Amino acid sequence: MNEEEVQRKRRQNEEDATRKRAGILGMAYLDTRDFEKEFPLVRDVLDKKQMHEDFIIPLQKGAESLPYQFMVTSQTPKSLIDKLSQTYEDEGQRVEFYLISNSAYQVFMLRHDPPQQVHYDDIKIADEGDSATLEAVSQTLDRVSTDKVFDYLLDQADKLGASDIHIENLRNTIRIRMRVDGILHPVAEISRDKYRIFMGELSSRANVSTASVRPQSGHMQKDITRNGATHLLNIRVEMVPTMYGQDAVLRLFNFDESLLNLDLLGITEEERDKINEIISHPRGLVLMVGPTGSGKSTTLYSILNALNTTERKIITLEDPIEYGIGGISQIPIQTNQGGSFAEGLRSVLRLDPDVVMVGEIRDNDTARTAIQASITGHLVLSSFHANSPSAAFSRMIDMIGVNPIFSSSIRLLIAQRLVRKLADNKEEYKADKATTEYIKRVLDGVDHDYDLDNITLYREVKSEKYPFGFNGRTAIMEQMVVSEEIQKFIRGDVRFTNTEMIEAAAKKEGLLTLEQKGVLAALRGDTTLDEVSRVI
Repeated sequence: MNEEEVQRKRRQNEEDATRKRAGILGMAYLDTRDFEKEFPLVRDVLDKKQMHEDFIIPLQKGAESLPYQFMVTSQTPKSLIDKLSQTYEDEGQRVEFYLISNSAYQVFMLRHDPPQQVHYDDIKIADEGDSATLEAVSQTLDRVSTDKVFDYLLDQADKLGASDIHIENLRNTIRIRMRVDGILHPVAEISRDKYRIFMGELSSRANVSTASVRPQSGHMQKDITRNGATHLLNIRVEMVPTMYGQDAVLRLFNFDESLLNLDLLGITEEERDKINEIISHPRGLVLMVGPTGSGKSTTLYSILNALNTTERKIITLEDPIEYGIGGISQIPIQTNQGGSFAEGLRSVLRLDPDVVMVGEIRDNDTARTAIQASITGHLVLSSFHANSPSAAFSRMIDMIGVNPIFSSSIRLLIAQRLVRKLADNKEEYKADKATTEYIKRVLDGVDHDYDLDNITLYREVKSEKYPFGFNGRTAIMEQMVVSEEIQKFIRGDVRFTNTEMIEAAAKKEGLLTLEQKGVLAALRGDTTLDEVSRVI
C-alpha cells in the first residue's frame, strides 16, 4: 500500500468515527472531502483567533431565508455552541451546527489562515577574513526553522552553483563551506543543535548512519524549483567520523540533460573533431583521466549523449549513477557492498551492447575485462585516475603488465581540468618579463597567432554580479590519440624509463599538453594565468 492509499484509509477511518460521534451527540454530521479545497470561504463572521481557539468555522452567512451555519469539531466547547444559538435566536436568525472531523477542520483553517511564507536572506560567500559576512549567514541559518534548514542549505548551494557542501566538525564549532567554481569558500558556522538536525535529516534521506564508526557513502535526489522551472539535483553523500564528530561532504550534480552536450564544454572545434572521429568507430577504448572534480563524468556523459541514438544499445555501470539519461540502460554498481565493475561488465556484455561506459577502472580485473570488451566489437568509455595521458599509460602498464592487446584497444586518452572563466568585465594588462619568458618556454614549438614579445593577459575584476570576477568554469583538455608510435611504448617495442618519453613522442604528432592549453586559454582571455597555475 503506497503513502497516498494509507492517508486515504486513515481519513476514511476518521470520518467514520466522526459520523458515529455525531449520532451519539445528536448533531448533524458533514463529510467535507468533496468540497473542502474549493468551497468559498465565509469571511467576517468569526475572527481567526476564535476559530483557532474554539475549533469552529463558519460555513454559511445567514440571510432572510438562509440560516447561519457553522462547522464544529469534538473539541468545540458546548458552551460556545449554546451561546451562539441563543445569540442568533434572540436576533431572529436561524443557526445550524455540523460536526466535522479534525482533518476537515485543519484543511479549512489552512485556507483561512495559511502559514506565512518566510523569506530568508540568500547566502553570500565570504572572502578570506570576511567575518561580518560569515556572522550574517550564521545568524540566518540560526533563524531558519528546524524543519527547513536542510532544504534551505541545498537550495542555496544550488543557487550559488556550488559543486560541494562541506560540513566540518571543528573543536568549538561546526563549519559549513561550499565549493564554487572549484574553490572552497567559508559560508557559516552553525550550532551543534542545528548540526544534529541537519545530520538527522541527511541520514534519513541518504540512508547513512550518524553513529557509524566507518566511512559511508549515500545518495539522494531533490527537486529544485526556481523561476517557475524545476530541475533534479542529484546528491552524492560521503561521511567520515572525525575527532569531533561526523564530517559530511555533499557533492551536488545539477541534472539538466540538455547541458550534457560536447558543444557546451568550451572545447575547440579541433578537439571536438578528434572525439567525433574516435567515437564514430564501433570498437575501442576511450579513457578520461584526471583527479576528482575535474569534470570527467560530465564529459563522458556528454559523449554518451552524442552517441545516444535509436540504432545503438548503450549500457553504463556506475557507482553511483550521477545523471539519468533517457534511452540508456544505467546500472548501479555498489562497490561498497561487494559489487565490482569487472563482474558487472562481464554480465552486460552478454546483452550485446554497442557502447559501454564503466564508471572507473580501479583494478586489474576491470582493466583486463574492459580491454577485452573493446577489441570484440564494443566501444568502451571509462575514467582512470592519473595526472596525464602519458602517466595513465605508465599506471595501466604497472597494473596489467606489458599487454599487446591493450596497445590495439586504446584509441584516445583525454586529460581534463576545469578552470574558472573570466567574467565579461575583465581587464587587460601587459605581461612582465618573467611571465613573458615563461609563456615563450611553454609555447615553444606550438603554432599560434600571438605576439610573444608584446603579450596581453587578462585579470578578474570583482563586481556585485560577479563577486570573484569569474563566471562559471570551462574545460582544458589534453587529448592523446594513440598512434602507431605511441603503441610501440605500450607493446614494449620501445623501452621507456619515464612518462616524458611518451609525451615527447606525442608532441611530435601534435599533442598540446594541459599546460600549453591552459596558457593559450589565458592568452585568449578565457581565464587568468594564475588560475591555470592553480589548477594545472
